Amino acid sequence: MIETNTSRRNESLLQVLNVQHKVTTDNIANADTPNYKKKSVEFEEALRRIVENGTTRELDMHRTHPKHLPAKDLNSSVVPYRIVENNETTMNNNGNNVDIDAEMANLSENQLMYNYMVDRVSGHYNKMKNILQSLK
Repeated sequence: MIETNTSRRNESLLQVLNVQHKVTTDNIANADTPNYKKKSVEFEEALRRIVENGTTRELDMHRTHPKHLPAKDLNSSVVPYRIVENNETTMNNNGNNVDIDAEMANLSENQLMYNYMVDRVSGHYNKMKNILQSLK
C-alpha cells in the first residue's frame, strides 16, 4: 500500500471522527436519561501539533531498551484522542446535562468533516491508482 504521512493522518482523523459520531449519538440517545453526563472527544490540540510539525514522530512511542516489547500498534490512531465526560454542568432537573440542540449541531458538523475527509482519502488513493495505471 502506498502511504504517506498525510494519508495516515487523514485516515486516522476518519477514525477519530467516527468515534466522535458514536459519542455524539450516545449523548443524543441519553438526552432524557436521569444523571447522564454528556461526553465529548478531544483531539484538536494533538491534530494541530501534527499539522504544524508535518510529522507524527513526536507522538510515536519509542523503544528505550532492546528487550522492551514493540510499542507500535498498526491499528492505533495516528491522531491521539480521548473521551471526556462533562460532570461540571446540569441542564435538567434530573441531573442530565445534554443539550439536544448543541448535540444535533455537533452531529451535523462532524458529518460535514467526515464527508470532507472521505473525499481527501479517496482522492489520495484515486491519484495513486491513476499513477499506477499510467505505468502500464
